[in-house]
Amino acid sequence: MDQAQIEIQVVPSLAEIDAGDWDACACPEVGDGGHPADPFTTHRFLKALEDSGSVGRGTGWQPQYLTAHLDGRMIAAAPMYAKSNSQGEYIFDHSWAHAYENAGGRYYPKLQIAVPFTPATGRRFLVRSGFEGIGQSALLQGAVQLADANNLSSLHVTFCTEAEAAAGEAMGLQSRVSQQFHWVNRGYAGFDGFLADLSSRKRKNIRKERREANDFGGTIHAFTGDDLRPEHWQAFWAFYQDTGARKWGSPYLTRAFFDLAQEHLRDDILLVLAERNGRWVAGALNFIGRETLFGRYWGAIEHHPCLHFELCYYRAIDYAIAHGLARVEAGAQGEHKLARGYLPAQTYSLHWLADPGFADAVTRFLEAERAAVEEEIDILTDYGPFRKIQVEEQE
Repeated sequence: MDQAQIEIQVVPSLAEIDAGDWDACACPEVGDGGHPADPFTTHRFLKALEDSGSVGRGTGWQPQYLTAHLDGRMIAAAPMYAKSNSQGEYIFDHSWAHAYENAGGRYYPKLQIAVPFTPATGRRFLVRSGFEGIGQSALLQGAVQLADANNLSSLHVTFCTEAEAAAGEAMGLQSRVSQQFHWVNRGYAGFDGFLADLSSRKRKNIRKERREANDFGGTIHAFTGDDLRPEHWQAFWAFYQDTGARKWGSPYLTRAFFDLAQEHLRDDILLVLAERNGRWVAGALNFIGRETLFGRYWGAIEHHPCLHFELCYYRAIDYAIAHGLARVEAGAQGEHKLARGYLPAQTYSLHWLADPGFADAVTRFLEAERAAVEEEIDILTDYGPFRKIQVEEQE
């Protein structure tokens, strides 16, 4: 197949892209009626970000969706944005921006292929079945050519799959390795089966934390699908605002996003809420994938010991075991997750830098960083909560 026949387009709004065409590339597996492997690259999720004003003018994320067409048919797509800052990415390049601008360059705007505000691994080059190789290559080459033709400093592809990172590296981009913490389901029949794999001290600590959390004087509820109600989102908005103000200065998502989530995304969502004295006091928002539960946001208006661990980590594990999910991804950062059964895992990104000298400097940085990340993962895994025989089996 001649790649020259493929037409690359940049589309400023998902309203201009048919949802069926996009999802045929993003989640062809849902034909059986199940969950998408990656709920964050579906047309409905990305459009909710756009329609709610969470991305777009004034947010630092200007949609520039990349599509590839063959004989008038869309065969591939990528969620691409023009970025005027490095906020909401979770693969940090602030130091690169400072160095480049201190040397007299202009780092922003840059191009970013990513899901905004979402540090979850998934395919970033979304390709219709039967066009995997040529579609991915066309998107990647098209994105680099767009960045180069518009004199942009760089192109970044964040939280891509390991296979995409290898393919991008083979095409001349630089790959970067980072780490976060994931819980892996090894066929557990229940939470006690998971605890049996832990060292005695960690097992006792988790049981103690769960007792303390559940003695907070209220009740914990889990909602998904039609059980979700607008009042749940009103409560969670208060939690999210508190967390956003403390972590980022202002929340990334708008209030309207949660209204759209109720309307279009509720089957993709698990919302765990704690109720005390007739009001909601804390909550954790998760997204449900075909094999993975993705932990996204937490917040509270009352402090209760260990409630954070219960809602975010232990209830997520409960849900994953009960529904046969393979893993729980608990989001970015947080070595405290290690003691709760979440082990370090590599994440991947790709980077193209226009300036050759700057690219060489970044190459040296990435080589040193990769060695440090791999060493840290080895050390953290060795100090993890599992019995030593379990760690050896994982290796």
